[in-house]
Amino acid sequence: MTSHPPSSGTTHFGFRTVAEDEKVSLVRDVFDSVAGKYDLMNDLMSVGVHRLWKAAFLDSLRPQPNQTLLDVGGGTGDIAFGWRKRGGGPVTVCDINREMLAVGRDRAIDRNIPGEITWVCGNAESLPIPDRSVDRYTIAFCLRNVTHWDKAIAEAFRVLKPGGRFMCLEFSHVILPGLKQAYDSYSFNILPRVGEMVTGNRDAYQYLVESIRKFPPQEEMAAMIEGAGFEQVSVRNLSAGIAAIHSGWRL
Repeated sequence: MTSHPPSSGTTHFGFRTVAEDEKVSLVRDVFDSVAGKYDLMNDLMSVGVHRLWKAAFLDSLRPQPNQTLLDVGGGTGDIAFGWRKRGGGPVTVCDINREMLAVGRDRAIDRNIPGEITWVCGNAESLPIPDRSVDRYTIAFCLRNVTHWDKAIAEAFRVLKPGGRFMCLEFSHVILPGLKQAYDSYSFNILPRVGEMVTGNRDAYQYLVESIRKFPPQEEMAAMIEGAGFEQVSVRNLSAGIAAIHSGWRL
């Protein structure tokens, strides 16, 4: 099964082929429908391991108080909260889904998080952020939902200052054959059913499982990041490739 985009004018929505201009609204509908229970479902989808992955991601990022962060697709706030907790500077969270942003703002209030978090509704492919204005760019479990991965990565390069760092945490391709079979069985047979039980939306989690399989393998994504102009590109597999951290620098 190829991870390459279909012919011009169409794209993937899970295993379906849809018009490019239709995908944004379809993805928005998915996340609007599950926003209130998104974090619970992340726990269920990863058996809680996503919290360890995010911790490793933030540890690699090494937040500093004099650095600014743009977190794209981070509506519910996990990366932003972790960045601030670890001593990072001001954060802008940009997400295309207003419902997800509302959840994040509510969580920030509930946790009494300091106000250095700005919540912005915007598209990863055309960020409402000035050129060369942020020190760090993160995108966690979001890039696979973007219509044009290359455009989102190019936008990351645009908004980063020279010396800035791009980091992506995403579900990826399992590198152990035995684990791959078990993971596929769990993903396709169990997760959509659990999603239906918890959120009432089986189709949303069927899409999320399929979108993972359509995302490029680690080496293809690394090449795409390099193609956008990033240097010192690296990949770190987590849990045998169930997820991966991609990193690159704008030098």
